[in-house]
Amino acid sequence: MTGPRDTAAVVAGRGSLPSVRLALTTFTVAPVRSEPPTPTTAGRSMLLAPAIGVLLGTVAAAVLLVARLATSPGATTPLLPAVLAVVVLALLTRGLHLDGLADTADGLGSMLPAERAREVMRQPDIGPFGVTALLLVLLVQVAALTSATVQDRGPAAVLLAVVAGRLAVTLACTPATPAASPDGLGAVVAGTVRGSAAFAATSLVLVAAAMLGGLDDAGAAGWSALRCVAAVLAGLVVAHLLRAHAVRRVGGITGDVLGAIVEVTTAVVLVVMAV
Repeated sequence: MTGPRDTAAVVAGRGSLPSVRLALTTFTVAPVRSEPPTPTTAGRSMLLAPAIGVLLGTVAAAVLLVARLATSPGATTPLLPAVLAVVVLALLTRGLHLDGLADTADGLGSMLPAERAREVMRQPDIGPFGVTALLLVLLVQVAALTSATVQDRGPAAVLLAVVAGRLAVTLACTPATPAASPDGLGAVVAGTVRGSAAFAATSLVLVAAAMLGGLDDAGAAGWSALRCVAAVLAGLVVAHLLRAHAVRRVGGITGDVLGAIVEVTTAVVLVVMAV
């Protein structure tokens, strides 16, 4: 999801295949072998994040739709379809973003100095802050998606939420945000996405969101388009606040922080789509 020139560079340009491999390795469970990335490769892979979100979101939306159709027509609360869609997303991403959410919550909630907080985030176990954040975010995602499904916009909501979550990662990898440490995923991708490319990706996602909302019936198309755009913007605003807080507390982004951004943005978009 970039401008025409950037899209051509990513898809057809030299070195595009390593970028695709890195994007798939970072954002999905796909068993793709990737080489040690260069800054150019890392930047292109982060620009591909919203496109990977389209793939993941389409699968989750299909699962939601099929499960909804397979449940009893008299069921007024499609809880099971919403749960299955969220479970599929966790499986398709190896639960890495959820793990990042838990680790980030433990680090930020520890109230320790930056170095110590990063050490907490690197611990393999999950503390009370992480468990609480994990449960609350998953509950919000499932509840909001259930509500959106009752209103017949569940598939659109989950697709938009997943794409917005990955777009938030693209925006987090611009030069305005440093890496928290000299190693790890954060060090690889921090500052690799040009501001102009991030702006182009954001613009395309917002246009696509408006078009998705415009597919609603004629009488509600305008409101639906506005809701979709507002959902994406709300998710990106919250992602920006979380990223800024991480910079203040731990010095920048890490792979865990990026995972937390994905999950929190997804939850916020689903909530707005459920309104």
